[in-house]
Amino acid sequence: MLNITYHGHSSVQLGTENKSLMIDPFLRGNELAVTKPEDIKTDVVLLTHAHMDHILDAEPIAKANNAKVVAIVELATYMSWKGLDTLGMNMGGTVDLEFAKAKMIQAFHTSGIVLEEEQRIMYAGLPAGFIIDIGGKTVLHAGDTSLFGDMKMIGDRHQIDVAFLPIGGHYTMGPEDALQAAEWFNAKLTIPVHYDTFPAIRQDAEHFVEQLASKGLEGRVLAPGESISL
Repeated sequence: MLNITYHGHSSVQLGTENKSLMIDPFLRGNELAVTKPEDIKTDVVLLTHAHMDHILDAEPIAKANNAKVVAIVELATYMSWKGLDTLGMNMGGTVDLEFAKAKMIQAFHTSGIVLEEEQRIMYAGLPAGFIIDIGGKTVLHAGDTSLFGDMKMIGDRHQIDVAFLPIGGHYTMGPEDALQAAEWFNAKLTIPVHYDTFPAIRQDAEHFVEQLASKGLEGRVLAPGESISL
C-alpha cells in the first residue's frame, strides 16, 4: 500500500505503513498550503534542486524528524553545512533508503541558491527528478523541467504507476508540453504540480486532466493537504 499526500506546489509525501519520504518541502512560503512544517512526520527528505520554492522547509523538517536529506552532491553538501544528515548522489544513480529506492533522473531547468545580501548566486548542482520504488509502486517526480525527448525513453524503460508533472508554465513546462510528457511517461496516473502558487504559474489543472482523458490517460487533481492510497 502506498499513501500519497500532496502538500501544494511541488511538495509530495509518499508513505508506507510506518515510513515516509517528503519531496521538495515548501510550506511556509505557499499561501495555498494547509500543512505547517512542524506537522510533517517523515524519515527522508528528497530535493530535486536548490530553488527556494523547493528547499525552504527542508532544514526544519529534517531537524525535527532526524531525517536524512537526499540530493545531488553539491546541494547535499550545502545542506550538510547546516548540520543535517545528508546523502549526496548524482544523475543516473540509485540510493537504497531501506523502505524505498530512489533513482535520480535528469530535468532541464536551473539550480542555484540566491544569496541576497552578497548579491551572489551559489551553484548547487544540476536539477533533477526522481523515480522512486516504494510500497510496491513506481512513482516519478519530474522536478522542475521543460519538455525533453528522453522522457519517452524513461517511459519506455520504466512501468510508472504515478507521475507528478509540473504544468505551471513560465518557470517550467506548461500544460501543452506537460500533456506530451504525460504521453511519453505513460503513467497509470498523472498528477499535476507546480501551479497556482504564484500569479505567473496560474493554470486550470482540471482542464489539464480533461486533456489527459482525451488521450486515454488517467489524471487527477489533488488539493493541498489531500491524500490518496494506491
